[in-house]
Amino acid sequence: MRFDRRRWLQGGAALAAGLALPVGAAGTPIYRRGNDADPETLDPHKTSTVAEAHILRDLYEGLLTYDNYGTIIPGASERWSISDDRLTYRFTLRPDGRWSNGDPVTADDFLFGLRRILDPKTGAKYAEVLFPIRGAAAVNAGQAPPETLGVAAPDPATVEIVLVEPVLYLLELLTHQTALPVHRPTLAQWGDGFTRPGRAVTNGPYALIDWVPNDRISLKKNPHFRDAGAIPIEQVDFVPTPDLAAAVRRYAAGEIDSLADLPADQIASLKARFGPQVRLGPGLGLMAICINTRKKPFDDERVRRALSLAIDREFIGSAVWGETMAPAYSFCPPGLDNALPSPLLPGRDDGPIDREEQALGLLSEAGFGPKNPLSVEYRFNVTDNNRNTAIALADVWRGIGVITRFVATDAKTHFAYLRDGGDFDLARMSWIADYSDPQNFLFLLRTGNDGFNAGRWSNARFDGLLIAAAQERDVASRARMLFQAETIVLDELPWIPVLHYRSKALISPRLHGVHENIRNAAPTRYLRLDP
Repeated sequence: MRFDRRRWLQGGAALAAGLALPVGAAGTPIYRRGNDADPETLDPHKTSTVAEAHILRDLYEGLLTYDNYGTIIPGASERWSISDDRLTYRFTLRPDGRWSNGDPVTADDFLFGLRRILDPKTGAKYAEVLFPIRGAAAVNAGQAPPETLGVAAPDPATVEIVLVEPVLYLLELLTHQTALPVHRPTLAQWGDGFTRPGRAVTNGPYALIDWVPNDRISLKKNPHFRDAGAIPIEQVDFVPTPDLAAAVRRYAAGEIDSLADLPADQIASLKARFGPQVRLGPGLGLMAICINTRKKPFDDERVRRALSLAIDREFIGSAVWGETMAPAYSFCPPGLDNALPSPLLPGRDDGPIDREEQALGLLSEAGFGPKNPLSVEYRFNVTDNNRNTAIALADVWRGIGVITRFVATDAKTHFAYLRDGGDFDLARMSWIADYSDPQNFLFLLRTGNDGFNAGRWSNARFDGLLIAAAQERDVASRARMLFQAETIVLDELPWIPVLHYRSKALISPRLHGVHENIRNAAPTRYLRLDP
């Protein structure tokens, strides 16, 4: 019987003479999981990408972890307590925690892992995420030895973490790959090669069995994991899919069971072909226009507001990004923890003609008009969608008399230029948060945070609100402070919010248990694959 592509596209099984779905040693189907790219490393303390995070979530387990709804749940720890001043956290480990070689998981494994990532000798890209821990900044700067870090193991089953100041999102930080343990004997034996197949020892639901660069990373169920008997999928192959169009073809042919990203310009046709297999969900990300507030006339709030008012966010999100991005009228995306609903940009409910008239009025007040048009240079990192976004921005700005020229470079050059203080007018910026809290967006614009605050915007009241919020123990009071801080951002617009990220995926009808969530978490242990 020939392969019935139409039946597959309509959600049926792929059937063909001689075509067999890959199966593991136990005869169960292998879950072929599309992933953005091959990881640079599987050393949890040296990783920095979402693609690596998906794999590490299967290989390792932190003190806390996520389920397939994106809910924070107990991981290697079974319970915890928080001191009254919210500065000390004590975690009790599960007695049945085991590494993939059968060794018990102990408090010292977490102690060693936290000290290792903050040791400057490790060269961790993401060490700053853990700076809320007492002494972390000094250790990472080489000003204090790792042993001075505010972590302790009073006994083999207890991990104690002491903070500099109350951090409401600490539990979520401990789900991040930066807080994962590593198996010290394996690291001691193999050094940087401790993550290779045949050597890697992990404490999560799966263990590494193979890695073929640019082809697949194969994980098999860890027989020593406490819930191994209840995990339906025996083996998962993470398949790198940097070419999204090619990945869709492989999915259509039944070679991949899920894709974690989709080509935005094909969403309409993908929905027509695959129907409910196309899954769009919320996200923890922002795409914005960073403005160089050091430079005239962009130091004028009226100019910044005029540029913002003219943007047709609905058109860009729909026509350019195929609804894979949502219009952003706030700086922080909706649905964050520990937060009030965000303040919104003025003019959201006005029609495009009204917004255009307001923008023209603001530019006129700032000294610009037909005889003296505003000219802007917009820098962006090159992708098809980013280029089309730039063209859409230039088009709407042309409607208010603004002349736009482009500077397009690769992502590495683009972000390095901004980070190093390069001269620019406007620049594309994007941010995917590490945890669901307004602080992880607002901190980008702190005075002195030059790595992200490329326009060098500075507002003393904004900085003061962030400082006060960091010291506030009451959740509601802290949320109000962060709301006020975000209001300042929307009033002054050092960054113009354009779009909020959404997750986008293709999920085979054979795969069950994937639920769209703001953290885009779908650990393989909670999924099931039909034969």
